[in-house]
Amino acid sequence: MDKFEGIDRKAVRVIEYEGKDRIRTKRRSTGNRGYASGFEGLMLYINRLLPLNEHIGQAFREERRIYPEIAVRELVANAVIHQDMTIRGSSPMIEIFEDRMEITNPGPSLNDPQRIIDLPPRSRNESLAALMRRMNICEEQGTGIDKAVNAAEFFQLPPPDFRIEADNMKAVLLAPRQFGDMTQVERVRAAYQHASLKVLANSKMTNSSLCQRLGIAKQNAAQASRIIKDALAAGLIRPADPDAPRAGYVPHWA
Repeated sequence: MDKFEGIDRKAVRVIEYEGKDRIRTKRRSTGNRGYASGFEGLMLYINRLLPLNEHIGQAFREERRIYPEIAVRELVANAVIHQDMTIRGSSPMIEIFEDRMEITNPGPSLNDPQRIIDLPPRSRNESLAALMRRMNICEEQGTGIDKAVNAAEFFQLPPPDFRIEADNMKAVLLAPRQFGDMTQVERVRAAYQHASLKVLANSKMTNSSLCQRLGIAKQNAAQASRIIKDALAAGLIRPADPDAPRAGYVPHWA
């Protein structure tokens, strides 16, 4: 990338830290290959850095990365494709901590981060997005975030966090935690994201489906009810049919 004036400082940076803060850097790397030609190598490098969890199947024990590979791939590709190339001195960055993974790209999201799951994609770099699609690195269909959130749900991880910080867009994948260790903000965000995925699949969130999403036992279903109540109070979700309490819930925008 250093052969191209203007993007020679736009290579993806990967930084691994010891612990949960940025005080001690374990290793750092900046790639020099192009976004497309170096993408698979970048993903292999990132996956080698990610911690492993032991999973016990029906017959064998196996080790799995703590973050779903599809979620990491989609969020990294999203950061590369949707970065603001006009911001100087900044490039896509992947930071790996003990308890989370932060993927940051220069330039705020063109969509409201709260609506990033459902709104059609808006690309700053249409030619780059089209080229990456032809190289099978992205689909250019706006489903990358949906896949990342869905993967987090499938493995019952805390909900990913999407936020704008100054002139940057940041996506945060959180390491596995039991329901009891999640914050109330994370539980409410999980309910909102779950309701969003449900309505995109022509369905509704229910107390039962939220219990399954968060790994809440049936006898503790009242915990899901409290989360739904908090999400309603925050204005993130609403009843699908106010006259039919059992009809389920949808996100506020549905």
